[in-house]
Amino acid sequence: MGSIQSVILAGGVGTRLWPLSRTYYPKQFLKINGNSFFQETFLRCLRISRPDDIYVVTNEVHQYLVRNQIEELGYTIPDACILREPVGRNTLPAITWAIKEIKNRYGDTTVAVFPSDHQLGETAVDEIREAEVIAGRYLVTFGIPPTHPNTGYGYIAPGSDLGLGFVVREFKEKPDEQMAKSYIDAGYLWNSGIFLFSTSLYCTELERFQPELAGKFADEDIVYETLPSLSIDYGLMEKSDRVAVVPLHAQWTDLGTFQAWYEYYPHKEGNNVGDAEYIDSHGNFVYAPGKKTALIGVKDLVLVDTGDALLACDMKSAGRVNEMVKRFRDKKDTIVDYHLQVHRPWGSYTELENSRFFRIKRVTVKPGERLSLQMHRHRSEHWIVVSGMADVTLGEKTVHLPQGESTFVPSGTVHRLGNSGRIPLEVIEVQIGEYLNEDDIVRFSDDYNRA
Repeated sequence: MGSIQSVILAGGVGTRLWPLSRTYYPKQFLKINGNSFFQETFLRCLRISRPDDIYVVTNEVHQYLVRNQIEELGYTIPDACILREPVGRNTLPAITWAIKEIKNRYGDTTVAVFPSDHQLGETAVDEIREAEVIAGRYLVTFGIPPTHPNTGYGYIAPGSDLGLGFVVREFKEKPDEQMAKSYIDAGYLWNSGIFLFSTSLYCTELERFQPELAGKFADEDIVYETLPSLSIDYGLMEKSDRVAVVPLHAQWTDLGTFQAWYEYYPHKEGNNVGDAEYIDSHGNFVYAPGKKTALIGVKDLVLVDTGDALLACDMKSAGRVNEMVKRFRDKKDTIVDYHLQVHRPWGSYTELENSRFFRIKRVTVKPGERLSLQMHRHRSEHWIVVSGMADVTLGEKTVHLPQGESTFVPSGTVHRLGNSGRIPLEVIEVQIGEYLNEDDIVRFSDDYNRA
């Protein structure tokens, strides 16, 4: 068998997991127990691909999270392997972009495609590798033998037996519970969203069934905003007659809702999940780190507290959290976009307090990094160095401030904060003004080419 190139799809936001998952730090990058879901996916890909053979499709907002989390694992990948979508266009354009880059580099080769937010058991990669023998003749998708009539997954009907797997007879959208039971009785499989195929077969089938999309990717300069929004299932897999499904027997879950999290994580007494004190309470999911939490006489509750947002809902309604996200977004509430801790390519900041006329942050700058050269029109800032050595530019002047020193940045002053030292720089930033939103930034130069 030849080498396999890997594609990781890491552009989603995961609105059904709000307030844990938000626009600028979505679920695939969350670290609940050690590594993030994205990091676990990257390590999984290393079992079949070299680091330089792993392509990540993400968006411009998350590109630095991708690079930082890969570097945390002790690896780097070429900049050309991070494909940054200017706008989301669903999985078919994302996968096609990656296939185009891989085919230009390797010619005809085998590619495995992984979502970045799934949990897979140890044997999964070996099972996927075994399917390479049919990946030149079929677009292979992997089906999960159902354990219960889940209404949150799509289903795949297997057809004629290929030995290793089956020709796909049809795909089914997410059903209601009664229909899900009938699918299980008929031997259908859950649709995992994991794929394996050759670049040549993929391109052939794309030209057959999506000639307009294939033509756009044949151009040197792709205007990504003009691409249609299509899933690979609807746009290609459901149309082609050269699709096979291979049962994947390893443990799998997509952790797409808090109900899926409840089913995945270990249960305590009373079938509860999460650190809390429970009295006469059963079947609850609790996530409230740093807080003493108590439940009395409650059942089937989802309770998620992130410090700046609180979600409480019935377990059966966990899949509707995205409706609440839309409501906040319609009100232009940034609670759906930012956590208390916001990650930037140079480090991060954590909001400590926010009032109408002042805002307090803890700013962390990684060694060797610096913020953009910038100006604020509506706020002034006071910086206090709590650890490390700060490189502070104010207008034409640059000074070095040690621990315990402070400086004042008047509004309208061009300034920059940097860390040329060997340890992280920690600064308390106090903003004062009548407008304190993040869009009050005029950048004059930036090491990360941000607008």
